[in-house]
Amino acid sequence: MKTKELVLCAMFIALITAGTFIKIPVGTDVYTLQFLATLLAGLILGPKLGAISVGAYTFMGLIGIPVFAEGGGPGYIAQPTFGYLIGFILQAIVNGLLSRRLPNGVKWLLVANAAGMAIVYALGLSYFYIISNYVIDAPIAIWAVIWYCGMLQVVPDFLLCVAAAIIGERCRKAGLWLNTSKKVGA
Repeated sequence: MKTKELVLCAMFIALITAGTFIKIPVGTDVYTLQFLATLLAGLILGPKLGAISVGAYTFMGLIGIPVFAEGGGPGYIAQPTFGYLIGFILQAIVNGLLSRRLPNGVKWLLVANAAGMAIVYALGLSYFYIISNYVIDAPIAIWAVIWYCGMLQVVPDFLLCVAAAIIGERCRKAGLWLNTSKKVGA
């Protein structure tokens, strides 16, 4: 890796960590900007470096650095929400790849982000259900997981996808994307 790539990856690790602790209360729920930061990592850094950034963030949390919303450590794997962290890594790969293969523009970045969001939800909801029911003995019905962890989160997360698409397009036009052969005016 080049020095510039290392610095940018470190900056995105810091951005993801900061996003984890920026809490926005909406009614009885609390939302963070962690998902926005992982989306931007895939868009701006590309699939490889985006995944490295999100993966390094996850690794840091697993070795005990308190970067996760509820602390850190290897025991975090048994948390029902750990599947979302795995999903964030794959999401950075997918939206990073799609953002470089689809035409330029906010609507296409939104498509890339929505595909990444679908991956995060598929892994996050599945992991939540399996860990809750079969590992930590906290039974929850599949419909409850879909409702509370999925349906109630879709609108705020989709708004983060929109914000990331807008920010990502501005960064692309400013020439801030890595690993891309697209022309700025294309």
